[in-house]
Amino acid sequence: MKPIKLLLAACLLVAWQAGSAHADSGSALDGGPLGNDVSWPQCGTDLPAPPAFAVVGVNGGRPGTVNPCLAAQLAWADQSAESAGGTPAAVYVNTAAAGPGESLWWPAGNTYGETSVSNPYGLCDGTASPACAYIHGYATAADDAAILKEADGSGVHRMWWLDVETGNSWLWDKAANMAELEGMTAYLQGAGAKVGIYSTAYQFGEIAGAVDQRSNLYALPNWLAGPDSAWSAREYCGAAPLTPGGTVTTTQFTEDNLDYNYRCPAYAPAPAPAPASPVAQPEPARSIRYVELHPAPIS
Repeated sequence: MKPIKLLLAACLLVAWQAGSAHADSGSALDGGPLGNDVSWPQCGTDLPAPPAFAVVGVNGGRPGTVNPCLAAQLAWADQSAESAGGTPAAVYVNTAAAGPGESLWWPAGNTYGETSVSNPYGLCDGTASPACAYIHGYATAADDAAILKEADGSGVHRMWWLDVETGNSWLWDKAANMAELEGMTAYLQGAGAKVGIYSTAYQFGEIAGAVDQRSNLYALPNWLAGPDSAWSAREYCGAAPLTPGGTVTTTQFTEDNLDYNYRCPAYAPAPAPAPASPVAQPEPARSIRYVELHPAPIS
């Protein structure tokens, strides 16, 4: 039966790619629609017809870097069926916690530029502590919002996914890594954005560990990587979430060097939030040009 299922899944994908963005072929398997995510690796390649929904990477593979095709890919993504229905295409951003170093910006207090940041971990003293990681995450998200605004003027009114992978640099202290993600979430939610986590159970556990109810990560929606086909993508909708209070809303599989995303049938996307009042953007405290981060060992 497995070869037959794989052939059927392939036929569904071919039919979907050939159809228009607004056709019923954008749905697959129990009514769950298929979408795509694209970023800098797809620069210069032909993208498929606008899908049912789309996600675009803001960065160039590392935090603080810029996807050189961001504006063009956002324009493509905003032709999706979901965008036509009033929900702007989502974005994802790379995450990391490198700690203090000679070539990388790291906070030495509870400020970003001229902005004073409320810090649940206390005072940042410049060390690789949760308090400083929280400020670093806050600043990273602020930089990402500035990148997106420069690309299309949209600010933060899209769904934002935090891409949490072991391929980027992380600290030995899982509590500090979690604080990094919490700081990013705090900035984005404070600006009116909806936030979710993209990862696998293994990678998220190795980086951040267990999340309790006090964390703003606890109830975030989850986008799970790992399936190898449309059929297994559907099955992953029943997997345990990355955080105890989270919900698996989307799963991802790869076909012919392109990422496909399956929207879990039980998930109904909420209406797009209205644009929030602009958040004061201080003068950049650090460059957002590409810097090479060297992966740190994961405990």
